[in-house]
Amino acid sequence: MIDYRQKSVKQNLRLRARIIQAVRRFFIENDFLEVETPCRIPAPAPEANIDAIASEGWFLHTSPELCMKRLLAAGYSRIFQICRCFRGKERGRRHLPEFTLLEWYCAGIDYSDMMDQCEDLLRYTARDIGSGDSFVYQGEEIDLQKPWPRMSVREAFDKFASVSLETALARDQFDEVIACEIEPCLGRNKPLFLCDYPASLGALARLKPDNPSVAERFELYISGIELCNAFTELTDPVEQRERFEKEQHQRMVSGKQEYPMPEKFLESLEYMPEASGNALGIDRIVMLFADSTRIDDVVAFTPEEL
Repeated sequence: MIDYRQKSVKQNLRLRARIIQAVRRFFIENDFLEVETPCRIPAPAPEANIDAIASEGWFLHTSPELCMKRLLAAGYSRIFQICRCFRGKERGRRHLPEFTLLEWYCAGIDYSDMMDQCEDLLRYTARDIGSGDSFVYQGEEIDLQKPWPRMSVREAFDKFASVSLETALARDQFDEVIACEIEPCLGRNKPLFLCDYPASLGALARLKPDNPSVAERFELYISGIELCNAFTELTDPVEQRERFEKEQHQRMVSGKQEYPMPEKFLESLEYMPEASGNALGIDRIVMLFADSTRIDDVVAFTPEEL
């Protein structure tokens, strides 16, 4: 029996392949080493809002972050990976429980430098697939010429939200306000970096030396769509353990499964260099260049078809 949805997305899947090939070329040309790390791990990062999927007593990774940082600690200074990741309870117009993630790390840079790399990557990809310095998404022309604006989370709340940042945090409404009031306004006509998140929302990010209430974390938005999550990496094993313990407590209070502590990762942090990392959703990049509003339109199979 012919599956007509697969036939209808053929052009998008060809575009997807070209995008992945362009991404891979960008990193190879910039002297990054492509690596592969296990999909099944004994202990994921214990983040309060991300649920790992169990697999025979271990877990399918929610991102390759912990293993890739261990490679950084072992002396691999410029690495990237394109892999499948898994997160429980994620299904929607822009979400799948199994998705494709690009993750890369570079020693000796901070999150500001990582924003520059992000600009270069997406501009390279756009040119490689024939879009040049702009493309149209849902009738909106997106200008990719540098520089891309950078806006702090506080500035975004002041400009777009109906409540203050402090009120949203106190009421545990931060994610709700970001998703409903702020995100739709971001990256209109030009990509935008939303940066400097509250310290409590950067579990693996370094805090700003001159302002420890803020984490050196950013997300990239184009036409209201979040594409990546990146930060200057925290390399202090004692502080990282304390943050993980707080995240575990939040999971317990919320009635969620508690995870084993990732001890080997914590041990490796003592040897990890200063670095920045980025996790970028390949599916969402394809959605943008394919001018699609549904993630289903850019994958070969959805969970419901299996």
